[in-house]
Formats: sequence, structure tokens, C-alpha cells
Amino acid sequence: MTLRYENVTGDQVAGLVSDLAALRIEVFRDWPYLYDGNLAYEQRYLARYADAASAIIVVARDGDRIVGAATGMALEDHVDDFTDALPDLDPKEVFYCAESVLLPQYRGQGAGHRFFDAREEQARACGRRYAMFCGVLRPADHPARPADYVPLDGFWRRKGYAPVPGAQAAFAWRDVGASRETSKALQVWLKDLQA
Repeated sequence: MTLRYENVTGDQVAGLVSDLAALRIEVFRDWPYLYDGNLAYEQRYLARYADAASAIIVVARDGDRIVGAATGMALEDHVDDFTDALPDLDPKEVFYCAESVLLPQYRGQGAGHRFFDAREEQARACGRRYAMFCGVLRPADHPARPADYVPLDGFWRRKGYAPVPGAQAAFAWRDVGASRETSKALQVWLKDLQA
């Protein structure tokens, strides 16, 4: 399978919001996120990428079908509060590589590299020194953890990212099968783009 990639910004985002929202819900339903998604919320969330001048969505297609996507924007353009997680960094120096989603059958073909490379290029174009993202923290003995699960830590480290000691963000969402939202801890990973 040969994937085709495109970088989407500004007004181009609006035409993709419905497909991207459905894809995010499908992928994030699996481990480790276990997200019981809401289409209206996802569409509102993604629509913000049309309004932020720094924003980028890297789309992966198989033919005309969107099978993966990665989002990013300048940290101060992202409405969620990360400044408490990175008190020693100026948010105006940081580009937030928000999320990457890819259908399982397309993994292992280089999409992850393309997703990070394109967002880091956007970060540099925005004059950012750092790129960051967050990875959800789940207990090793969580009952929903697949026996064959391999964390992405090794891949992230090879891309030049490292977990920032003591830097965690918190987000709330409803897990699959849960009756209400609960807060989840996410580890902040950071890369110095000038190193």
C-alpha cells in the first residue's frame, strides 16, 4: 500500500473535519486511549485548526480515503493549558504536536516519520525552538492492556524526543464502557529542534 501525504492548513481544513473526526474516534477507541469519542466534540476541536495561523494537519490517504492524520500548532494557539506542565519554557518557543492517528493496517510503513517530520518543519517555519507532545500514562497492569502491546517510546526517542521529568498534563475523557469522564495523566515529551 502506498500512502499519499498532504499538509493541510487554513481554509482547507474545513472540508476534512467530518472524516478526520470519525477517524480520530475510531483510532483513539483502542489502547492506550480507550476514548469513547463524541463526533460533535471532535468536529469542534478540529475546526480550530482552520483558525490558527500556526496550525497544520498532515493527512495520509490511501487513494481518496483518509487513513491517518497528525495535528499540530503553536502551543499558545492551543486552548488546553500546558504551561503548568512546562513552567520553565516560554510557550512561544514551543510547537505542540497534538495527536497522530493511523488505522492499524497502515502502520509500519513510515507514516509516523512523515507525521513528525512535517510538524517539525512547521514548527521551524513558525520560529519555534521546541516540539512537544503528550503520551497517555496507563498502569502496566490495566485490564484493557493488550498482551502484545509495544509502547512507542523507542520510536519517539529515535525521533529525538525525551520525556521531561516531572512534566505531566491532565485531560479528562470518558473511557469505553465508563459512565463518566475521568482525568488521565499524560507525559510531556520534548525535542530541541536546534540540537
